Amino acid sequence: MIHINFNDLDDSAQQRLIALSKKDVEAKFGKQLRSYAKTQFSNYDELLEQEAIRNLYNYRYSFKI
Repeated sequence: MIHINFNDLDDSAQQRLIALSKKDVEAKFGKQLRSYAKTQFSNYDELLEQEAIRNLYNYRYSFKI
């Protein structure tokens, strides 16, 4: 679960969440994503970014108001 202060939803907070999600995705699926990017001739960083955004929907958030 990720705890977020409701007053802190600015761009830096969003970038922090994306960075956290990227680390999570890379740890879980890094080898598979690199293999897919190599076979499909796509950019690994763009693929990682897309998967990190999708991964954000899997988190459970707790907002403090």
